Amino acid sequence: MIAQATALDASVLVLNRVYMAIRVTTARRAFGLLCGERAEVINAEGGRFSSYSFESWTEVSAFREMFSPHTDWVHTVRRTIAVPKIIRLLGYDRFPVRRIKLNRANVYARDRSTCQYCGRRFATSELTLDHVVPRHMGGASSWENLVCCCVRCNGKKGGKTPAQAHMRLIRPPVRPRRSPVLTVRLSQDKYACWQAFLDNAYWTVELE
Repeated sequence: MIAQATALDASVLVLNRVYMAIRVTTARRAFGLLCGERAEVINAEGGRFSSYSFESWTEVSAFREMFSPHTDWVHTVRRTIAVPKIIRLLGYDRFPVRRIKLNRANVYARDRSTCQYCGRRFATSELTLDHVVPRHMGGASSWENLVCCCVRCNGKKGGKTPAQAHMRLIRPPVRPRRSPVLTVRLSQDKYACWQAFLDNAYWTVELE
């Protein structure tokens, strides 16, 4: 049985002290940093930027009309608190350079769960990874040689190249400039306020 996601599992963008994006974490971890006074909330709704301590954020949360309809809420015995979408670490100014992990989840996200041969979207349970140039022909497990593929197309292609199987890729596979899962998040209105901190294409935000 799959556990149902809660507001504490919502995604929160983490900035370092100089407002550079460094990772995406869960609301649960974000609240831990806020309660420990190691971070502050950055509210970027409506194009305006405001910062709040945890205590002032709980007070502002009482005015629900200030928040977008996409806001998640955490309910405690005494109060209801808005889940922040962005927090800033108060004592961390480093900007670690991280490579985007080559894994199944990131390839599926890069290709939007769409088979790169037939162009149809599938549930992840109906997808697999395909080596464009098969491994027995020297094909590497790399961003440029792995694509999202449905089970039917994978069976049709077998151990051949697309040309040998008379199949064509709908787009060439490339190494993404930033986390594919993050790109999917940015396509949602809920996380539109992250964009102001992610405009530089060389930022590679790690998801935890």
